[in-house]
Amino acid sequence: MLPGSIQISGETLSSAEIRDICESLRENSVRLLSLRGCQLSDRDFGRICRGVAESHSLAQLNLNLGIVSNINRVKQLAEALKTNRSIQSLFLHGSPLTDAGLALLNPALSIHPSLVALDLGDCMLGDEGINLICGLLPPDGAKSGDQVAGMLAVAVASSRTLEVLDLEGTGLTNHSAQTLLDMVENYPTALRTLILAENSISPELQQQISDLLSEGEEEEENEAHEVTAREKNPWICQSNPTSQMVLVTSGLGESLLAETEM
Repeated sequence: MLPGSIQISGETLSSAEIRDICESLRENSVRLLSLRGCQLSDRDFGRICRGVAESHSLAQLNLNLGIVSNINRVKQLAEALKTNRSIQSLFLHGSPLTDAGLALLNPALSIHPSLVALDLGDCMLGDEGINLICGLLPPDGAKSGDQVAGMLAVAVASSRTLEVLDLEGTGLTNHSAQTLLDMVENYPTALRTLILAENSISPELQQQISDLLSEGEEEEENEAHEVTAREKNPWICQSNPTSQMVLVTSGLGESLLAETEM
């Protein structure tokens, strides 16, 4: 069965109706979902968002005329958009987003792989909101390298296994390099090599990042040597590296028989 559409306007939706909508979303039987001007509880809005996140068929989502009515709903919608990969058109006309709400939505909007139509009319946006919208419209139609680098830095900072990252010729600038520098400087990572050649990044920033990565590698090597030394001679006194303290005890450990400093 081909995906169909659910279009409801200006009604108060019951929990049973919301349940049916969510089931259709999860079954991938909905291509267009329009709840224009409808009334529903915060709990039911959250259920709709979870259904949107799970849907692989939904191409158009219409939440015009006040559906996204508070900041909590904005957060729920943003989480849904981070997971959803199918939506091509999102209509939020007449929602009181304000600049703060759009700032919460922006990260999810900027990385969505399919979104091509976005209606933010009458959403109470100011200068900051307009700047965010401009950031979604790069001249060549591609996602900006800086946006991707910021999200990538978060992922790298949380990884405990990634050691080599090649970002050569990926359209990065000093802005993204500063983000990566902050990540390397402030978060413990397994990263040892970061390739940034053929980007618009100053040699100074590239060198700073390289130096920090080298320092981290040297610290780990020193720690490994110390551990090896302790394993070979567990009686070495660590407080004074120039001396060794040998402690000889009886087999039963009842008394200290001798203490000789070497």
